[in-house]
Amino acid sequence: MEDEVDRLVAAWRRERPDLDVEPLEVLSRVSRLARHLDRARRLAFAEHALEPWEFDVLTALRRAGTPYQLSPGQLLTQTLVTSGTMTNRIDRLAKKGLVERQPDPSDRRGVLVRLTEEGQDRADQALAGLLYQERAILAELSRAQRVELADLLRQLTAPFDNIPG
Repeated sequence: MEDEVDRLVAAWRRERPDLDVEPLEVLSRVSRLARHLDRARRLAFAEHALEPWEFDVLTALRRAGTPYQLSPGQLLTQTLVTSGTMTNRIDRLAKKGLVERQPDPSDRRGVLVRLTEEGQDRADQALAGLLYQERAILAELSRAQRVELADLLRQLTAPFDNIPG
């Protein structure tokens, strides 16, 4: 079975035989797959009236466990955005009734962001929709192939995920 990357690589080998284009065979496929995944995510979230960034914040709170709350700083760490961006996102989610701000009992000046019941429902439903989309994408792979692929991708991503700061 041939794909678009095979055609791209063949063209580069023909046009630039002096270059080793082997990295394209893996990373161009990862890049193309990322675009397909982004489309699937957007579709799954749109069905629940959520933007991808909203899903990211809501599910960070949901994964925190009962009482489904985190400080804005903890949300920054999990979503990799700036404090100004996070403040704006919290404001927008609060306006939609998906999160609420609570005083932090351990810090008089601090606040905690808590998932509302509506926010939890939307996060749970969107996650189920996302997993349905992602299962369809992986349907051609056996369980063993999925495990192997996950292990190989972990080897590639771990150094990026473990960079301090």
